[in-house]
Amino acid sequence: MPQNKLKQKVELLTKTVKQLIEDFIKLDSMARGTLTAFQLHIGEEDWKKVLKELQERESEAQKENKPEEKKLEL
Repeated sequence: MPQNKLKQKVELLTKTVKQLIEDFIKLDSMARGTLTAFQLHIGEEDWKKVLKELQERESEAQKENKPEEKKLEL
């Protein structure tokens, strides 16, 4: 009897993980479509400006969150 319950739980978990994967695939597709629509809406030049600004913000955020290396002082 315990093996039967375990088998049912494993099957339920498998089904749940498969559904999560399908949902992530749908979400990825929707996000990519939205991004493409936005790119087409604002145009190539404005898109490059936005992309450059986002890259600058990301590099600044990485600099702020970068832990300082501790040096061994003798």
